[in-house]
Amino acid sequence: MLKKYIKDYLWYILGSIIYAIAVTVFISPNEISPGGITGVATVLNYLFRSPTGITMFILNIPILILGYYKCGKGMIINTTAVTVISSFAMTITENLFYTFKMDKIIASIFGGIFLGFSISIIMRHGATTGGVDIIAKIINRKYRHLTVGKIILITDVAVVVLAVLAYGKLESALYSVVTMFASSKVMDYMLYGSDRGKLVYIITDKPGEVASTLVKDLARGVTIVDVTGGYTGEKRKMLMCSVRPYEVSALYSIIEEFDPKAFITVTEAGEIIGEGFKRFD
Repeated sequence: MLKKYIKDYLWYILGSIIYAIAVTVFISPNEISPGGITGVATVLNYLFRSPTGITMFILNIPILILGYYKCGKGMIINTTAVTVISSFAMTITENLFYTFKMDKIIASIFGGIFLGFSISIIMRHGATTGGVDIIAKIINRKYRHLTVGKIILITDVAVVVLAVLAYGKLESALYSVVTMFASSKVMDYMLYGSDRGKLVYIITDKPGEVASTLVKDLARGVTIVDVTGGYTGEKRKMLMCSVRPYEVSALYSIIEEFDPKAFITVTEAGEIIGEGFKRFD
């Protein structure tokens, strides 16, 4: 699993760098709010010249503490690492690109695309960029019909209002809406696709512990099936669980915690209908 951790953290670094570029190249210099905690940080930077990266990290601290109790230790540890990397990358790129201005409609569209792409990369590997991402995941676990992208779009409206008051320009709100819409669409496509998902079969010596943790941390239903080994004749338990593609990494971490020797089969599910996925029309 060491190879997996290294791979995940390389993705975190890449996603964090893209996230930092989105904020410091496209968004902040053009007085556009990306919403969420980062949006608040950019507004504070505009008003008080406080470093965006450091401010973002400080604002994320209480949310990370909340996430520790609601989203599971593994995900929050990864998210804390992403928050640190993003803050550091933002501090560097902010000094390089702070005065880089461009046409605002181009900045808002590409800023949103870069944001959605970077957040999706990070979430597909078991972490978030902190802030509203964590809040969105907590809400999504209770209200599965609300996608992460939609939740973030809704919560960002308040930050846009704050940005309008700070910048004193109504057009900043309009460009911010374009950015958040583009970001949410990219996220929904990358995280949810259409109605596709992954069907996971898990043969483990710790079925109770793994099943209860999957239900608690991923808010996914688990079916436990009695199976018999064709070669050994040994009777064991097999878990069946349907997840979104971006949840597979977190699922692996949960299984490894209880049973590193578990046998796992992951298959493509062309369409999933039910709680947490597509609903009947």
